[in-house]
Amino acid sequence: MVGKLPPDLLERYVFRRIGVIDTAVIVGPSFGEDSAVIDLGDGKVLVAHVDPITGAVEFLGWLAVHIACNDVVVTGARPRWLLSVLYLPENADESLIDKITSQIDLAAREIGAMVIGGHSEFTPGLNRPLISMTALGITSKDKFVRTGGAKTGDVVLMTKTVAIEGTAIISSDFKDVLIRKGVSQSIVERGREFIKSISVAKEALALADAGLATSMHDPTEGGLIGGLTEIAYASRKTVEIWEEKVPIALETKVMCEALNIDALKLISSGVLVATVPEEKASEAEKLLRSIGVKSTIIGRVHDFNGDLVILNRKDGRIEYIDSIHVTDELVRLWEEYKV
Repeated sequence: MVGKLPPDLLERYVFRRIGVIDTAVIVGPSFGEDSAVIDLGDGKVLVAHVDPITGAVEFLGWLAVHIACNDVVVTGARPRWLLSVLYLPENADESLIDKITSQIDLAAREIGAMVIGGHSEFTPGLNRPLISMTALGITSKDKFVRTGGAKTGDVVLMTKTVAIEGTAIISSDFKDVLIRKGVSQSIVERGREFIKSISVAKEALALADAGLATSMHDPTEGGLIGGLTEIAYASRKTVEIWEEKVPIALETKVMCEALNIDALKLISSGVLVATVPEEKASEAEKLLRSIGVKSTIIGRVHDFNGDLVILNRKDGRIEYIDSIHVTDELVRLWEEYKV
């Protein structure tokens, strides 16, 4: 088994074993909610999130900062502090440490946050570096946005194009595989540039500040579909989307076809998924355009009908997804090619 723990194991061994209950915790461990929210008093809350990066190598430090910060900004909080835990292979040289920490520094400066501590070590048994990053931020208690806030009748809006992070990772860590399968060098090089679009801070904070989103989410493992199942589960709703409405970049399309993988289930940080009341949808799209962010309405929120996500495929098939656990296509690539 590879990837996130399935819900039954989380429920049995994680969520029931959380120590002493603290009444200041507004949002704690739960399915779909990626960040903890803690009441600080005086109308402020602390938002905390931790995320590992285990499926990438080339952009490890950059991804660690932005992926962790994405899960903070979707609550409406601005990331301020970071703590990293870096696990290095025993034979890692100084150049690898330099590369990873330089990326962390650059990404932290871009997001406006400070690395305030952490840990690093040479770890036995690793064949590639791993990292875990914690991000912290503060926002107003009456303004923070939950993943579980979607309402029946809301439209589902996504920014940019599907599988941004997955495209960047595949372009770098699976470059040789892509070339062997006939993908052009220019497509691969353009795909690497997707790493620059991995942050959703600008659009998430804009929607939160304007009070337009009922829920927001950064779809990481499991891709767009995985992110939608988490919104649906946390909100106790059913989300319906249409594949033909989901924007996909040429580079992503070409790579996914070459590798025979589903772009909708490929890790998608860089995409913001938000649910917005239908009467506010035009305002939300206009706001995002004003800050230079493309957005597309891809679906709608319904009362829960037993399925988390209804996916209308381009070919007329309908997929009914009733599990919050969606295996990411990147996991399958690492298992198949072991590059």
